[in-house]
Amino acid sequence: MEEYRSVVVLACVVAYLAMCVAVGLWAMRRTKNSQDFFMAGRHLGVIVASVAVFSSTMSGWGFVGGPGLVYKMGVTSFWMIVATSIGMCISFFLLGKRLRMMGELRELISLPDAVAARYGSNTTSFLTALAILLGVLGYLATQILAMATVLQSILADVSWIGVIQIEACLGISGAVLVFYCVTGGIIASVYTDLVQGIVMVVAAVLVLVTAVMAVQGGMTGMAQTILADDPEAMSPWGTLGMVGSLSWYFIFVMGACGQPHVITKLMMTRHVRDARHMLPISVIGYGTAALLWIAIGMAMRTVVLQGGYAELANADDAAAVFLQNYAHPLLSGVVFAGLLAAIMSTADSFLNIGAAAVVHDIPRALRGRSLDNELTWARTATVVIAAAAALFALYSGSLVALLGAFGWGTFAAAIVPTAAIGFNWKRATPMACNLAIGCSLLINFGLELFKIELPYGFHGGAFALLVSLTIFYVVSIATPQQPIAADIEAIMDL
Repeated sequence: MEEYRSVVVLACVVAYLAMCVAVGLWAMRRTKNSQDFFMAGRHLGVIVASVAVFSSTMSGWGFVGGPGLVYKMGVTSFWMIVATSIGMCISFFLLGKRLRMMGELRELISLPDAVAARYGSNTTSFLTALAILLGVLGYLATQILAMATVLQSILADVSWIGVIQIEACLGISGAVLVFYCVTGGIIASVYTDLVQGIVMVVAAVLVLVTAVMAVQGGMTGMAQTILADDPEAMSPWGTLGMVGSLSWYFIFVMGACGQPHVITKLMMTRHVRDARHMLPISVIGYGTAALLWIAIGMAMRTVVLQGGYAELANADDAAAVFLQNYAHPLLSGVVFAGLLAAIMSTADSFLNIGAAAVVHDIPRALRGRSLDNELTWARTATVVIAAAAALFALYSGSLVALLGAFGWGTFAAAIVPTAAIGFNWKRATPMACNLAIGCSLLINFGLELFKIELPYGFHGGAFALLVSLTIFYVVSIATPQQPIAADIEAIMDL
């Protein structure tokens, strides 16, 4: 990358990091108690909450992993975009109104709180918090490592800085992340999500135009080139095949209802009716941001096939290589800043729900009440979890990849039956939830730990979710129905 391009990219990233510090200081003045720290005081407006939902859904994985998947597998990953959009609609339908009403009625500050209110079981609440904490550790470790890797790549392109050790890059980016997480809590997170979401939408449209102009024949030329090289890559099922694609479709449609860093934002709005206005904004925003996913992946694959660039050693480099070589330097800088923003805001959400699990959910499940001075302990837990995840990312080797790979499946298989189904079905029982969560964790860990690959590319998380749902339904029907608190039952009747 030419020197001036490197400086422009660095300037954009530094400006974003400075903005994070400023947002943290501003949000600290609005964070007075644990309700503010974990739930933003339930005062978020429709626009802020909507953008926070789709920003957390897209995350850094969508910015980096999405183009890489298109580059490597063709249109297979398009299923994820369609499925996630449908999953967002299902999440709002099943949980939008009920979670918000439960939160206000019982003054809840976390998803395990809502689970305890629905089932009246500390064990179920504890297992939900444990599943969240396990999923958070994997996701957070990979996000922190990705954040440091992106910063290292940006700094390495500036000649007067050169290559900096990954530990130093992790320290720099981690310090900014921890600062605004500790000072502003979820308030800082959702407002940085707002900036990130706007950046993603604008950048996605501009990147699409850039990608079309970079390839002769535009999108038609891309499709023809890729089709000539590998017809399967442009077929409806892609290179993964029908069974694999359908399993991805299933896990992303249903799994969207079980992502705690996303669905807890449904509890933060000012009014119950806000969910109906949030849904179209979130879905349209996500769909627009996904243009970057599609455009970069297809353009980069086409350029390589046409001989304009060497084959990539790592498919995940597709976004960085395209931006460095084919985008305007200012657009490249904005998108790189957006990439860092995507990673950091998602990491912030994970830190927040992880801290809630440690200082609020698990203590309440084990001893009947959360820790004293909860806000102070929440900030302390945020620092500890971030430090542990950073060390975990640096020194655990393949285990971090293991945890990151099944993070989505861990959340989905544990939370979808318990929350998405259980909050709408009175027959669901605590025992069914406990067994479903326990079995889902065993399956997800077992498949990844022993490197078991299912036939026909079937997604391991989808298999765990199928087993979890089956156990949940069978045990609920086979065991006596448990009484539900009158106020919670009234909400379920709406």
